[in-house]
Amino acid sequence: MNDRRASHRNIDLGPGKEFDLVRTLLAEWGNSAQRIGDDAAVLDVPAGERLVVTTDTSVEGVHFKREWLNHFEIGYRATAAALSDLAAMGARPLGVVIALTLPEVDRSEARALATGIREGAAAVLCPIVGGDLSAGKTLSLTITALGSVARPLSRAGAKPGDHIYVTGNLGGPDSALRAWQAKQEPTEEARARFACPVPRIDAGMALAARGATSAIDISDGLAADLAHVAAASRVRIEIDADKIPTMSGISLLEALSSGEEYEIVVTAPNIDVNQFSEEFGLRLTEIGRVVAGSPGVEILQNGERINTPNGFDHFREK
Repeated sequence: MNDRRASHRNIDLGPGKEFDLVRTLLAEWGNSAQRIGDDAAVLDVPAGERLVVTTDTSVEGVHFKREWLNHFEIGYRATAAALSDLAAMGARPLGVVIALTLPEVDRSEARALATGIREGAAAVLCPIVGGDLSAGKTLSLTITALGSVARPLSRAGAKPGDHIYVTGNLGGPDSALRAWQAKQEPTEEARARFACPVPRIDAGMALAARGATSAIDISDGLAADLAHVAAASRVRIEIDADKIPTMSGISLLEALSSGEEYEIVVTAPNIDVNQFSEEFGLRLTEIGRVVAGSPGVEILQNGERINTPNGFDHFREK
C-alpha cells in the first residue's frame, strides 16, 4: 500500500457491540470511508482556501416518515441536505461526519441507511470521514459537512442592480408532501425530488466563478429564503412571479413556499443563463432583481404585488 492510501485508510476498531455495528457500516461504505477510527477527523485544506462547516439534522416525524421513504432514501436525503449548504457557499466538499441515532438495531436497516449516506456523498465525490452512533427513541441523522473555498459566497453580498437566478424547477417536494398528507401517492417526479434531492455543488462553484455576489439554498421556500438574503444584504428583492420555474402541475404559490428543494438562488451582476444551462445540463432562470430600499421581498405579477407565502416550517411535525 502506498503512503497516500495508507494515510486514508480506516483504523482498526476494538471489541464491543457498538463497534460491531460500526464495522457493519464501514463495510457498507467501503472506500467512501476515510481515516475513520480516531477520536477526530483530520482533513487537508488546499492552500489559499478557507474551511466551510455546516450541520444538518433529519428527524423522523419532522423531516420524514418511514411510511414515505425507505432507509436508503432517508440516508441519501439527509446527506444531500447537508451538502447543499456547501453548494450555497460555492464550496468543494472535503468530507462528511455522520451522527446516527437508532431506535433499534436492525442490521439490514442500518446497512440501507449506510448505503444511502454513501451514495449521497459519492454523488458529489465526498468521502465519509467520521461520526458517532447512539441508541435513542427516534431515528435521527445529523450530518456535518466540511468543505473549502477561496471566496465563500454569503447571504450578505447582494447589491442593488444585481439580477436574481435560481437553478432547477420548483415545487416537487411540496407536491409530494401534500400528496402523502392526503393519504395519496405523489407523482414519480415529485417523489424523486423529495426523496433524492441533488446538492448543486458544481453549479454553486461555477456560479461563484461567474461573479455571484450572494447565494442561499432553498430549504425554507423560495420567498422565505430570499427574505434571509434581503435581510442579510440590507436590500429589497423584487421577483417576477411569471418567471419562476415550476414543475408540471405545480401552482405559483406552491413553488414559492415549497421547502427542502435544495436548489440554489444567487444574485449576480450578469450571468448567461443559456450558456450555463447548456454547460451543466441544469436549468438556470433569471427571476428578478435586487433594488435599493427597506429589506424585504416583493412578488410581482403583471406589475402588481401579491402576498408572500409562509415558508417551510422545520418545527412542524409531518
